[in-house]
Amino acid sequence: MSTSAAGWRGLDAPVSGGVRRQREVARLQCKRRGFLVLCLVLLGVVVMASLMTGPVSIPSAKLLSAVAHGVGVDTGIEVNAGQRAVVTMIRLPRIFLGMLVGAALGMAGAALQGLFRNPLADPALIGVSSGAALAAVAVIVLGDRFFLPMFPEAAVPYLLPMAAFGGSLAATLVIYRLSLHEGRPVVATMLLAGVAVNALASAGMGFLIFLANDQQIRDLTFWSLGSLGGACWLSVWIVAPVMALAGFLLHRSARPLNALLLGESEAGHLGFDVWRTKWIVVTGAALSVGAGVAWTGMIAFVGLVVPHIIRLVVGPDHRFLLPVSGLLGAALLVGADLLARSVAVPAELPIGILTTAIGAPFFLWLLLRAKGSWQA
Repeated sequence: MSTSAAGWRGLDAPVSGGVRRQREVARLQCKRRGFLVLCLVLLGVVVMASLMTGPVSIPSAKLLSAVAHGVGVDTGIEVNAGQRAVVTMIRLPRIFLGMLVGAALGMAGAALQGLFRNPLADPALIGVSSGAALAAVAVIVLGDRFFLPMFPEAAVPYLLPMAAFGGSLAATLVIYRLSLHEGRPVVATMLLAGVAVNALASAGMGFLIFLANDQQIRDLTFWSLGSLGGACWLSVWIVAPVMALAGFLLHRSARPLNALLLGESEAGHLGFDVWRTKWIVVTGAALSVGAGVAWTGMIAFVGLVVPHIIRLVVGPDHRFLLPVSGLLGAALLVGADLLARSVAVPAELPIGILTTAIGAPFFLWLLLRAKGSWQA
């Protein structure tokens, strides 16, 4: 009897392990759903607060009526023309642009961290944003003399995003190539390459600022610190399709990025085209960062903080990490913009100052946390 009982216990062991595994998966799925709902609620709260808050205070009932009137629906609630213009022509474009850029930076950061297999990879930190900024500054300062005559008038609004995309793509390729050692990216080399690219881009922007006139210098100074103050519906319509394409490319890379966590050789053995995945991620990240920098300037650390928070809470699965990074990135940037225009009313604080103030201590914590593994 005892031998039989032992045999039955041996047969039960794998079943118990399978049940335990199913419970862990169900618990993780529940945790992910809860975190997704939390991010959606957070985004809704910051959007409503951004619509209601500002030099012109608008109650929630009139706010909804103004939004409904903008799409041709009459709610019967009296809203004057000034309030309607503030909501539909100033705050709504600003919020939509903030959501697009925040989502793009969050997804780009998550994808680059998966590609480099290190949580310290951030579009601004490793020089991707600086490459985009250098190209954009070149267009702003030299465009009238060199670039604009070469393009038809219909293409002029797209020139700045195209230049920023080219700059971010070039910077990403250079940094990735320099960080490789025996076919694997090395985080220390990546960070040093990012420092070098940032320094070169800063030198180039300094020279271009030296050539700029007074008005261009004032614009560039505020633009280099990041702001959503120049948002309009034209910028939203230009940025939206670019961000949609970038998000599609990055989300399509979720499963290959999961495989890359095991290593490039292992991902290849699992049937994934590693080089194709690299090109897709690099192109998607460059599109995201380039379009964002072109319209909002330099906004740092969103791509570092957001994916790492999500990874700590719900794990590294890119099928969930990428879309939720976009959602939380949108909420973070809209919330930071709300704070930026509320701290020093009627003046507006550059949004890049706030994101850096949040992200720099977080980055130092990551460095201290990873120091032991580098020494090993």
